[in-house]
Amino acid sequence: MNIRIRVMIYALCISLASLLITGCTTAPSLADRTITHALTPEESQATTLGKAGMRLSSPYPGKTGIHTLADAREAFAARVLLARAAQRTLDIQYYIWHGDLTGTLLFDSLRMAAERGVRVRLLLDDMTTSGLDSLLAALDSHPNIEIRLFNPFFIRSPRWINYLSDFSRLNRRMHNKSFTADNQVTIVGGRNIGDEYFGAADDMVFADLDVLAIGPVVKDVSRNFDDYWNSLSSYPVSLILPPGDPLQLQLLEERASKLENDPRASAYFKALRGSSLIRQLSDGTIDLQWAKTKMVSDDPSKGLREAPPNELLTHELGQIIGKPKSEVELVSSYFVPTAAGVENFTAMAKRGVKIQILTNSLEATDVVAVHAGYAKRRKPLLRAGIKLYEMRRLSSDSQEKQSAGRFGISGSSLHAKTFSVDGSRVFVGSFNFDPRSAKLNTELGFVIDSPELARAIAKAFHDKVPEIAYEVHLSETGDLYWIEQKDGKEIRHDTEPGASLWRRLAVGFLSLLPIDWML
Repeated sequence: MNIRIRVMIYALCISLASLLITGCTTAPSLADRTITHALTPEESQATTLGKAGMRLSSPYPGKTGIHTLADAREAFAARVLLARAAQRTLDIQYYIWHGDLTGTLLFDSLRMAAERGVRVRLLLDDMTTSGLDSLLAALDSHPNIEIRLFNPFFIRSPRWINYLSDFSRLNRRMHNKSFTADNQVTIVGGRNIGDEYFGAADDMVFADLDVLAIGPVVKDVSRNFDDYWNSLSSYPVSLILPPGDPLQLQLLEERASKLENDPRASAYFKALRGSSLIRQLSDGTIDLQWAKTKMVSDDPSKGLREAPPNELLTHELGQIIGKPKSEVELVSSYFVPTAAGVENFTAMAKRGVKIQILTNSLEATDVVAVHAGYAKRRKPLLRAGIKLYEMRRLSSDSQEKQSAGRFGISGSSLHAKTFSVDGSRVFVGSFNFDPRSAKLNTELGFVIDSPELARAIAKAFHDKVPEIAYEVHLSETGDLYWIEQKDGKEIRHDTEPGASLWRRLAVGFLSLLPIDWML
């Protein structure tokens, strides 16, 4: 079940009970928890990645090198290869990490790094770690690996009991995603760790976007990781789980080894063998866009409802972006603008700002409730002159999917979160334009001053988005309709295309409920 749906069900079903029941959970003391930090610049520059980074960045003082990772298999290979290249540290932070094919291979890459003497710090949100307790405890038992859980469930089974007395805390999740090697190279973006994010799932392939970064912004990511790692929301698994069995590490190694003969994994091992990422980093031939880059992130105390407004990502974004003057291109998988958001977009449009938005169609979304929160805002957005595109659900062998891979807009369901402003600045990260990202979850991303990247997003909206998405229109009578471009022809749909009657009825019902704050 999707995490958003799960949270909403918990909220609606047991929020009343939580008023009556207290004392179900007791948080372990953090008094003896160790405080650790990223490598110093001097320590990190002595590594192979550090030396390569200095050579690459020296002609571009103050700027960060950005390499986009839109292709799912390349994004997977980049993480494994960074784990293999690390010599001192790996600092890794994720919202979701599944124990499936790609998750297993990446878990094993951390184990192998630790065997080489690399210090591994893995910070996971605890919402979707069910079924991984024994493996996480085993990994944590390795002398070079420490794992912490953000806003953990102190009662491990059944987990729902925790909500009876602690719903307010557990409804706040760490949505950040970063993968940093030797405090020199980092990957930040929208992808979690799991088959659906790396193109290995049969039923759902998320279209997503990450960027690999080299340069001064990496130090900011590492400092931010330290803040989360040492925050009052992050608990060592040794305080929560039973001691790990080292035999589980041997079993992990065996499972990963067997996957080399699994036909489903062949494309990923081929991607690893074929990737020249580390060599390109070393010899300076990697394709990088050098640009001033600012990290934006929520203060981790947001997870405890204690972050001041000026320490939130939304505030930082507003300070950096300012008021758009000419154009905004927005890609958001879960787009829930709310009434206030509609007012802001409308005000921008009235100032002459051209706004184009790509989100999931009802047939492509994995969360019907989120679509309901968006669907009831479509008409006022369209009346304001804003262009709305809804990504179609593309089949795994679709030629359209193969041709639409730039900036995370190919796949069977959109998961990317990016936008460009005024043809000059680009945001890439974990932040969705929805109330949950703004008010409940913690988020992380980059604002990149790059006209070239901004132009590429604008070009994708012009050239590729019409091929893979429905354009939503408002008729003269005030009814919605959708235009699909197919084989050089326009096809008109007068109801939500590709969606069953029951799915459409569900959207209508959910749009009446006061649940926007949870979406």
